[in-house]
Amino acid sequence: MHIDIDTGVCIGAGQCALTAPGVFTQNDDGFGELLPGREDGAGSALVREAARACPVSAISVRED
Repeated sequence: MHIDIDTGVCIGAGQCALTAPGVFTQNDDGFGELLPGREDGAGSALVREAARACPVSAISVRED
């Protein structure tokens, strides 16, 4: 699995960090980002739900 966050689209709603806190966090400016070492989703079943929860579709998830 590979996860991308389009930082130009992200509005900092925080739904990713709320839905999958083991994979996503918010930076100092409030925008979503991946936790270090979690770029592959760390096996979390919540990654796809976090992508769906993003109100601006800034998160993309694809299988490798």
